[in-house]
Amino acid sequence: MLKLCDMNDASQSVWLVAPKVTIGRATGCDLTIADDSVDKVHAEILVDDSRLILRKVSPTGNIAINGKPVIKAKEIRLGDEVQLGKRVLSVVDPQSIKKDLKGIVAPKPWALRANHRAIAGKVFPIRDQSVIGRASDCDLVFSTSHLSRRHARFEFKGGLLFVVDLGSSNGTYVNGRRVTEARLRRGDEVRFDTLSFSMVGPADDLDKTTVRPLGAEMAELKVQTVKGAKNAARVAEKGAPSPQPVKPALVEAARQTAAAAGTNSAVSAQEPAPRSGAFLLITTLLVVGGAAAYYYARTKGLLP
Repeated sequence: MLKLCDMNDASQSVWLVAPKVTIGRATGCDLTIADDSVDKVHAEILVDDSRLILRKVSPTGNIAINGKPVIKAKEIRLGDEVQLGKRVLSVVDPQSIKKDLKGIVAPKPWALRANHRAIAGKVFPIRDQSVIGRASDCDLVFSTSHLSRRHARFEFKGGLLFVVDLGSSNGTYVNGRRVTEARLRRGDEVRFDTLSFSMVGPADDLDKTTVRPLGAEMAELKVQTVKGAKNAARVAEKGAPSPQPVKPALVEAARQTAAAAGTNSAVSAQEPAPRSGAFLLITTLLVVGGAAAYYYARTKGLLP
């Protein structure tokens, strides 16, 4: 969602929401500007889906967009400067801008690198919200019959770049898949019918692979095997109808097996171990079996 802001006074701003926003000196306006050069109801902005139409309401008030006078009405876009009387306002997207330590707005460094043979290698910067199409009022204009007049729009959401199809006849594609809206990453191929580009932009930290340490994997395995041992002991205790006395030699062997298994698990958590299915299976069986026998003997009072 966009806002109309006075860049010199952050308190002078209004969200551009449907159906319209009124601007003027009167307190009943959506954006009230206390300036004698601004009429009581100076202008209004009609909000229709993704289009913003600035309409002159005051018969005497002056209005200009990017320095060009507006007689009746004109469409405005992200980044445009709107002058009402002596006041200058800007159309901004609060989610796609970031400020450096000096408070200066820094744009995202994104661009399109052409793949089409007629313009191969040429780079076209993307500034804030950019519309691509055949119409002369688009930000990126390409005279090809397969491109719609307003084919698609690039926009930032939460600092991420998206492409939005504007109901084009021949479609918008990202990496060969037709989309109505899709997030773009560096290296993606974005295509408007036959007009193809590669995305040039900053690295995507969200796409970096996280390597999980072996120690963490073995530590988790140890936790899971201990849980398995306790469950096995409960099953053994409840499921055995008439448990037989355990011989002291068997009890001692179980104790030694559990201790050895625990030691091996601790060592394995610190040192790299062979990552094979057989190794993990044997380790799990040793720990579960030894721990279950030891736990069973303790619960039956067979150990001091």
